[in-house]
Amino acid sequence: MEVAKLSSKGQITIPINVRQKLKLKSGDKIVIQEENGRFYFDNAALVAFTRVEKAFDGTAAEAGFNTEKEMQDYMLEVRKEVRGY
Repeated sequence: MEVAKLSSKGQITIPINVRQKLKLKSGDKIVIQEENGRFYFDNAALVAFTRVEKAFDGTAAEAGFNTEKEMQDYMLEVRKEVRGY
């Protein structure tokens, strides 16, 4: 458990080991969520990435790609066509 002190402006300093675990650096945004009266915070960028990842889960298989290499090869073909070489 970590303890943070609230300033007169309502600001807190997140302890270094918590920032490291959340992969936070200066200027990063955090998401604060409430669940059953408890508050949780997390790295906003990682939360967004996880949501996008879940939204696309299974999309490659639906498009007929069975491996990551198949998808990368297809993307390379498309880039060549778009660029004209």
